[in-house]
Order: sequence, then C-alpha cells, then structure tokens
Amino acid sequence: MAKNKDQFSNRLRAPLLISVGLLLCGLLAAPSQAQGNRSYIPYEKYRLDNGLEVILHQDDSAGTVAVSMWAHVGGLHEAKGRSGFAHLFEHLMFQGTPHVGDDKHFSYLQQAGASSINGTTSFDRTNYFEVVPAHELELALWLESDRLGWLMESVDQAKLDEQREVVKNERLQRVDNQPYGLAQEKMWQAMFLPSHPYYGRVIGSMSDLDAATMDDVKDFFGRYYAPSNMTLTVAGNFDVTHAKNLIEKYFATIPAGPKPDYPNIPKPSLSEEVRVVHYETLGKLPRVMVSYFTPPFLQPGDAEMDILAHVLAGTKTGRLRKHLMELEERAQSVHVYQQSMQNVSVFTIDVVLRAGESPEQVLGVIDSRLSELYDLPPEEEEIARAIATIETDKVFGLQALGGNSGRAEQLQRFNHYTGEPDGLAADLERYRNVTSEKIIQMMEIYLTPKSRGVLFALPKSADDLKEIKSGFKKSGSKGEQQ
Repeated sequence: MAKNKDQFSNRLRAPLLISVGLLLCGLLAAPSQAQGNRSYIPYEKYRLDNGLEVILHQDDSAGTVAVSMWAHVGGLHEAKGRSGFAHLFEHLMFQGTPHVGDDKHFSYLQQAGASSINGTTSFDRTNYFEVVPAHELELALWLESDRLGWLMESVDQAKLDEQREVVKNERLQRVDNQPYGLAQEKMWQAMFLPSHPYYGRVIGSMSDLDAATMDDVKDFFGRYYAPSNMTLTVAGNFDVTHAKNLIEKYFATIPAGPKPDYPNIPKPSLSEEVRVVHYETLGKLPRVMVSYFTPPFLQPGDAEMDILAHVLAGTKTGRLRKHLMELEERAQSVHVYQQSMQNVSVFTIDVVLRAGESPEQVLGVIDSRLSELYDLPPEEEEIARAIATIETDKVFGLQALGGNSGRAEQLQRFNHYTGEPDGLAADLERYRNVTSEKIIQMMEIYLTPKSRGVLFALPKSADDLKEIKSGFKKSGSKGEQQ
C-alpha cells in the first residue's frame, strides 16, 4: 500500500517540478562537484595561510563579478548586555580606513559601476557584498581586504557614537515606531530567556547599544574579524589564476588571529504556553501571533515546517488563510512561516484580524485548523505545490551572481551552515522527501499548545478595546505579560 502511495506521489509531483529541473539544466550545466552528479554551482574552495577561506565560482558568460565576504558572527554570538553589537559593527565596517578615507567605501564602488552594494546582519552571520564590472575585480578585493586589515586604525569614539545613533534610529524605524513592532518584540522576548543570544533580535536594545564602548569594538573586531573566521567568495567572469594572485596579494599579509571558540548554547524550550497581551498604539487592527520552537535550519523537521507553512497559508487556497479570510471572514491577512536559524527555528502563525473580531475566538480557529490536520493530513497535491514553489524560488535566485539570493550568497550560506558550498542539491532533496506522515510527526513533537507563545496585540482606542474585550478571555497562564 505504501509503495503504491509513493508511486502516486511521484507521478503527481513530476509535472509540478519538471519546469524547475529544466531551468536548472539550462541555467547551470556544469561538471559535477557535489552531491554525486548534481552540482548546481561548481566551485573551488581553499584557504590562505592566515586561515581566510576562499570560494571561487567561475562563469565566463557574465560581464560582472560578485564579491562576498562573510564574517561567521551574528546575534547568536553576542554577549549578554551587548545585544545589537554585530549589527552595529556592520555599520562601522563601511566608515573607511586610513587608505580609503572616511565614508568613501560606497563612492569608490559606485564610481566603478558597482551594484548591489550592501551589508546585512542576521542571527547567525554578517555579510558584505557587491557586484562590479569584471575588470574592476581588483578594486573590490582591495576594498574588502583594506577594511579587514586596517579598519581599526581609523575607528574612533566619534565614529562609534555616530553609527550608534544611526543604529538606534534604525531601531526606532523598525521596532519602536513600527505598527506592532513592540508587540512582536515582547512576544519574541517572552519566548527566549534574556541569557539566550537570540533574545536581542539582532537590532538590540537601546540600553545595550548605549553601553557599547571602544574597548568592546576592539575586542569584537579582534575576536570575530580575524581571517580565520571569514570566508571570501568570488563569483562571475574572471581568470582563476589572476583572481588567486589578487587574493594572495591583498589578503595574505593580514595577520591570522585565533579562530573564535564558540560556546555551546542550549536550545530554548517552553514547558507551558506563554501569553503576551500588548495594547497597540500604532496598529489599528487586532493581531494574533502564535509561535513554536522548531528544529534548526537544515535539520530534520525544518523542511517539514516549511511545507506546512505553505499548506496553511502559502496560497489563496491555503487551509488556514482561506478559512479565516474567505469562509469566516475574520481576518485581514494570514501569514505562516518557518524562521530557520542555526540554534533553533521559530514557526509562526500571524493573523491580522478585521475590526471588532475576537482574538480569543480566532486563536480557537487556529487551534481547530491545526487539529484538523491530524484527521485530514496534507494531501500529495498540496505538498507537491509547496515543493514546486520553494524550489522555484531557490532556483530562480541562481540566475543572479550577487544580491541576497544570488550564487555567491548561496555558496556562502551553505558553506556557513554545512561546510559544503554547493549544498543546493541536498537542500532540494530534503523537501522532496517530505511526506504528510512526516509533517504530522513533526507537529506532534513541536506544535503543542503547552509549548508555544501567543501574542494578542489590541488597538489602544477605547472604543476598540471595549468591543474586543467583550470576546476576550484571559488565559491565566503564568507567562502572561502586559
């Protein structure tokens, strides 16, 4: 019986996935280097004597070169009381050196015709990237090596204070003055203990940002920005020998420094429901969020949660989305997502209600739709549709060399998490192996009412509160916050 079901599943999924396979064949036909004969991004990886890891991906059909530098440090590695520091340091990396000049990094690249110039900080890493015309590769490598080797010679208290204010203003825009921003922060911090590095949500707190000192900056740079903790990726149209000579010329003289010793951080867990009630001053509609701790990125269960999110709300016919928005007309929007991270992931159901709707009643609908899955598991067609959507998103990103989803960043991402830069084949395979039975198994382990966070964000208008509270019932849980 199971064999017949698997045969049916394969026949059903094939039409939805064939276009993705054809795109891969046409886009990146290349010799194999990973996952047997399924190499999507051919590469060469090596190390300099100072420990700098280098990944090269050659594409002679391109007219540009993407240069990406990853520091293997993010919010996960911040000390207690220094939340937001990895992001603050990302800003300092663009402030110039004695050779480049103050705040000239962008202008050098822009004058050379570069695009996609940026840096980002996540819970797990910090990246810096740009795409330059092929003949400007040396400029990009010089700029990256210069700030890695000589940044601290120009960072002073004035620059720290200036970028501290920039980051604080960014926090105001993204959190404090953003509708539901403080509500989401309360929810997140109700689930994570203050001792867990994810507690700071990368952006950090105002008090922690104010506490950052020049000694902190020097220590952070020395600890995490040594070549032994960095990976440089070059992707595009270049001569391999010439590129290697340039990398040796500009990076090899930078002192190695010790590779940081990362502590083993226990995964967070909840033994009872944590409920947060936030009276919202900016958002005009009630909002309900339900979050669960789930397996880390690329670990067993992570793909199942991705597929489940799509089944619930990935399309207009998603089970939860359709029920709340069309059948019962209770919701303005419904989003479900798996936020995959290195230490632990978070699966979230996020519903903005229509005016006057009861958060408690909508929470009941969410629970009933989840419970229904045990009797009516995801169908093969729903799973196949989710897989096709996920694969298409991943594969189309490979048409670009740079940017957040381009080949350079894909190589960096898989290398960071697995040590294998060309990890796309294994990544796609884990989705193809998802079944309804596996989804239900993961739900039984991770999506339980006693191990979740619940947020009710209620508009602060007196009239709205009066109407909403008429249908609102306190949970009485020990974790309730206001």
